[in-house]
Amino acid sequence: MKKFAVVLAGCGVFDGAEIHEATLTLLSIMKHGGTYEVFAPNIEQHHVINHLTGEEMDEKRNVLIESARIARGKIHDLSVFKASEFDAIIFPGGFGAAKNLSSVAFDGPNATVNPEVERAVKNMLEAKKPIGALCISPAFIAKIIGEVVVTVGQDEGTIEAIQKMGASHEKTNHGEVVVDEDHKVFTTPCYMLDANILQIAEGADNVVKEMMESM
Repeated sequence: MKKFAVVLAGCGVFDGAEIHEATLTLLSIMKHGGTYEVFAPNIEQHHVINHLTGEEMDEKRNVLIESARIARGKIHDLSVFKASEFDAIIFPGGFGAAKNLSSVAFDGPNATVNPEVERAVKNMLEAKKPIGALCISPAFIAKIIGEVVVTVGQDEGTIEAIQKMGASHEKTNHGEVVVDEDHKVFTTPCYMLDANILQIAEGADNVVKEMMESM
């Protein structure tokens, strides 16, 4: 039974992990016969957004604590992640991936990546184990690796930033997966396209299925 590490960036599309992408990724892993453990960095999130109004709120929240909402409390600090204990790692999207796990949302090609996220990705690269990324998450994968092939769908601004990071980009539509065979990186656009929940389910399912088939 293959074991996935699923890394979340908080709870909620505008300031954390995209909940549909996160939940449907967990479902897809089990549907294809795998198991998972959930992780998140124990850091303060960049800011808090009122998801009803879209406005910033004057409060602070913790990425690990917020991610625990999606994981139903069963979650680990990313600092304890060990590549040797997992067969694959996958990052759902949401703005938290570009605000908390990295600074892609603010700094584009000059973004920084959370050190624990970078360590986890590099350790899986060294172990030649599959790395999955949905939605905006491929952007920080590009920042970490450099010369890698990824997709974020068709968003020109993000594509330009990814290319400036030294990566290559393939334009995709709903449910399509781009595979970089050399690095074992699997990416799909999800909500980087105008999508409904069925299309998100298809994207999550396809990327997990391809990752499983590569093991």
